[in-house]
Amino acid sequence: MAQIGTGEQRPLSPHLQVWRWHVTMLGSILHRATGFANYVGVALIVLWLFAAAMGPGRYAQYEQIAAHPITQIILFGFTFSIVYHLLNGVRHLFLDAGAGYKPAFASMTAWIVLGLSLIGAAAIWLLAGLVPGVAIGGGA
Repeated sequence: MAQIGTGEQRPLSPHLQVWRWHVTMLGSILHRATGFANYVGVALIVLWLFAAAMGPGRYAQYEQIAAHPITQIILFGFTFSIVYHLLNGVRHLFLDAGAGYKPAFASMTAWIVLGLSLIGAAAIWLLAGLVPGVAIGGGA
C-alpha cells in the first residue's frame, strides 16, 4: 500500500511482473502502437505526395530512399499496422458490444487478428507487386 500525504492508505497498481504475459495483452499494446504508427505512416504518405508535386527530381530522390531495404521493412510495417488496426478495431467493436470476453475466446480472436494481419499485409504487398523478384499474374 502506498501512503499519501494525509496518511491515507491506497492500493498500488499491479506492475508487469505481477501479470502473466498473454496474447490479449499483446493485442491491446499493439492496438495502441499501431494507432500511433498509422499517424507516422500518414506523414510518410504526405512526404511522398510532396515529392511527387515537387517534380521528377525530388520524386526520384524519394524513390531511391523508399527502395532501401530498411525503408521497405518500415513500409511493410506500416502496411501491417493499417491491417492490424482495422481488424483489431472490428474485434473491439464486438468486445464493446459485450461479446467475446471469455478468456479462451478472447485469446483465440487475438491470435486470429494477429495472423490475418500478417497474411493480409503480405497479400497486399504480393498483389501490388512490391515484393522484389516476385511477379503475380504471369506478367510479361
